[in-house]
Amino acid sequence: MLALFLPVFLVFLMIGLPVVFALLFAPGLLLMLNGQERDIALLYRNVYNGMDSFPLMALPFFVLAGELMNRGGITTRLVEFSQALMGHMRGGLAHVNILSSILFAGLSGSAVADTSALGSTLIPAMEKNGYTRTFAAAVTAASSVIGPIIPPSGIMIIYAYVMGESVAALFLAGIVPGIMVGVGLMLVVRLMADKYDLPKAERIVHTGQTITRLESYVSFVLLRLNFAGVLAGLFFGVSALLRLAGVHITANGWLVFLVFLPIAHLLLMRLRTKVQPDFRIICKKAVAPLQTPIIILGGILVGVFTPTEASAVAVAYALVVSFFILRSMKVGDLPAALLRAALSSSTVLLLVGAAVAFKTVVSLSHAPETMAHFILNLSNNPLILLFLINILLFVVGMFLDAGPAIIILGPILGPIFVDLGVHPVHFAIIMSVNLTVGLATPPMGLVLFVASSVSGEKVEAISRAILPFLLVEVAVIFLITYVPAICMTIPRLTGFVQ
Repeated sequence: MLALFLPVFLVFLMIGLPVVFALLFAPGLLLMLNGQERDIALLYRNVYNGMDSFPLMALPFFVLAGELMNRGGITTRLVEFSQALMGHMRGGLAHVNILSSILFAGLSGSAVADTSALGSTLIPAMEKNGYTRTFAAAVTAASSVIGPIIPPSGIMIIYAYVMGESVAALFLAGIVPGIMVGVGLMLVVRLMADKYDLPKAERIVHTGQTITRLESYVSFVLLRLNFAGVLAGLFFGVSALLRLAGVHITANGWLVFLVFLPIAHLLLMRLRTKVQPDFRIICKKAVAPLQTPIIILGGILVGVFTPTEASAVAVAYALVVSFFILRSMKVGDLPAALLRAALSSSTVLLLVGAAVAFKTVVSLSHAPETMAHFILNLSNNPLILLFLINILLFVVGMFLDAGPAIIILGPILGPIFVDLGVHPVHFAIIMSVNLTVGLATPPMGLVLFVASSVSGEKVEAISRAILPFLLVEVAVIFLITYVPAICMTIPRLTGFVQ
């Protein structure tokens, strides 16, 4: 009887019941019909237990940090920065849209937030520039899935919580796949530029740029610290590769950083003379907002704080930047930001709690063992099974939000593929990226509805326009599936994966 929980759950979804209630009513109904009324109390008690977790505190903090950054005018700065970098390319604003999503991903980690914040700014701008509103909405929806792939990522926090994996390892493993999705989408735009006569290229650098003395000084210092950090990272990356070849280079990390600091200053001063003043100021104005992912990943890598603590630090940094450096927020703006963050967080956490309770019935029904037996009977070849699971996850992602899907399917599928020799972090990225792309997949992709709401276009029209972009994202999924080094190299080089 309990094995019917999944069909009953899908029926509830099809008749329009919200996911959180379907996750609870489906197993609750079957337990009652099966004469297991005592287990119903266990089911609903697990809703609270599923949310009562220290690692999950990172979710509301990251949501709040993204909301503060957005209300502090950060979105506009990122768009201007993207326009200055890529506006000269054919189909420039479409490229700007994608690059803005890559940059915004480091602030919010949410596809819905990306679609809402960037869509309200870029869709009207693209239409004014000669793009169709449908195409603009499709580009926005397709690029928004980068948000949960590049760290910080809400769904990776959920996966790490459910499966007991390292959040830092998952964050690092998501960097290259996220960038690959962005680059792939830009290639599609470039191929479509001539065929569909996209607007001609135009470098967009707004003149008369101004910046406060404090922000200029902060950007001056941060740029040099960041550049020195990049050079030091390249040094240690080369050292790690040489170590594989048997050449050992030992050096103190802070000493290497201090050596590269004056080199970074000299290189930046030389670069300063090569660009126009307005472009330089636009770049400076983007420095402080873009420190958020650097602080999060840098602090975790150096060991200063855990991912949960990093989320709280991100909120503190967002407050400092918005109130004191950019001075783009007032105290009166805080209640609205807190309310929106609370609503978004409570929605996600309720889904997590309900999905954990749902998982309780999954274990009672012995569905994982049945599923494992069924999958292993299909083939003993991991490559074939990975192909089939990718198809399954892609279909699931069309109908179910990524968070609940991970909590329901992760404990079932993860152990099967780990036993077949797939690294847990590799499978986590396969699953997370696949279900994230599902957010933009017709017919029920959540960001399609958000893009429709922002643009005023029908979901059906956006669904047709998004298909070329989805093909690229599916290609990236299969690349990271069959070339594990794409997502595993950075975690291995940093020592988070052995």
